[in-house]
Amino acid sequence: MREAILYEKLPDKSVKCNLCNHHCHIQPGKYGICHVRLNENGVLYTLVYGKIIAKHVDPIEKKPLFHFLPGSRSFSIGTVGCNFQCDFCQNYEISQYPRLEGKVVGETATPEGVVEAALATACQTISYTYNEPTIFFEFALDCARLASQKGLKNVFVSNGYMTKEALDLIYPDLHAANIDLKAFRDEFYRKHCKARLAPVLETLKHLKSQGVWLEVTTLIIPGENDDPAELKDIACFIRDELGSETPWHVTRFYPTYKLLTRPPTPVETLKTAYEIGKKEGLKYVYTGNVPGLEAENTYCWHCGELLIERYGFMIHGFKITPEGTCPSCGAKIDGVWE
Repeated sequence: MREAILYEKLPDKSVKCNLCNHHCHIQPGKYGICHVRLNENGVLYTLVYGKIIAKHVDPIEKKPLFHFLPGSRSFSIGTVGCNFQCDFCQNYEISQYPRLEGKVVGETATPEGVVEAALATACQTISYTYNEPTIFFEFALDCARLASQKGLKNVFVSNGYMTKEALDLIYPDLHAANIDLKAFRDEFYRKHCKARLAPVLETLKHLKSQGVWLEVTTLIIPGENDDPAELKDIACFIRDELGSETPWHVTRFYPTYKLLTRPPTPVETLKTAYEIGKKEGLKYVYTGNVPGLEAENTYCWHCGELLIERYGFMIHGFKITPEGTCPSCGAKIDGVWE
């Protein structure tokens, strides 16, 4: 165990965790909502420091990040646990393991080992993913600081529920993030995730203000968050609060975990979401989980030139100039290209 950071000790030996926006009040001998932070006699401990359950070398496109070092490799790590309880979680075997099995498992790792492995596999980034990186924030923070010293960039793939204090702590060493904006109704978050919408919106705005490269993903679930009016609200929020240059990934849902009564997202629904995003002025909208659609390519927002051709997570053509512009019209193509 490792003592946690960002928590308050209270007079009755309970503690208040300030790492995520649940702000759990935890009594001695009890766990936070995430089930991986334990109050032992008035001291809060993280149980997943250096306990890696998954590690892989992934294409950066898998995060998904389409405008951040495209075509590069990302050393990706995750632990068990999550501060959400999404009934449609695609990685529930990992994220819900402590809640379902009552224990924490993982292979022992060190920040030095993670960074060395990233460098040895010719990765340009380390991605904290597979489960919610806020859950293993202390380990991610130590890895990120060391990675920056070694010339690597750091990426969060997150539900966006961390506090401003956590974001400010890791900010100098966090370079990109893909945040799930799962819906635009608080009712959805409360029903399906046991969380709230507002803190996610605040995280998105704060990341943007910090200058972290930001992309947004919405998993579209039939009958739950696929109403065109709600999709328009998401697109308008991205445009007005994050900027029209912020990529929006609209991805296909497949029945899993506890949400088995909804069918896979129709391709036409993804195309509708794409059209809504473009109509509302977003420069870059992408469809996901359906390889082969035109909307997984990057086109110049100004002249329509095909700039990055993709199939799934693979790049088959890249035309953006070294200056980050369209070779046909000279328009700036937003992103981090080198």
